Amino acid sequence: MGIRFILMVNKQGQTRLAQYYEYLTLEERRTLEGEIVRKCLARNEQQCSFVEHRTYKIVYRRYASLFFLVGVDNEENELAILEFIHLLVETMDRHFGNVCELDIMFHLEKAHFMLEEMFNKAL
Repeated sequence: MGIRFILMVNKQGQTRLAQYYEYLTLEERRTLEGEIVRKCLARNEQQCSFVEHRTYKIVYRRYASLFFLVGVDNEENELAILEFIHLLVETMDRHFGNVCELDIMFHLEKAHFMLEEMFNKAL
């Protein structure tokens, strides 16, 4: 899979979970997250869930108050990434019982563990 990063962001644009699979400095990450979050949150529900930004293709989906954003290579299959996001949300729903922003914040280590397990299985 060509996944470069995964972000979970609330409706106010605050990052609740960030996982990167390529090296970026802290400043580069902060800048990239700000640009992507502004771009994705400004879109309405009638627009598609794919956005090109820099060298990435951003595939995102909103579930309740959380946005799940995945940065991938331009050649990656968008529908496969949407399915990956949906499977991740279903897994977290089963564990947390209808996952919400607070579950991610208070159980960040568990959320990272689930994300890593699913990412490694997808490879």
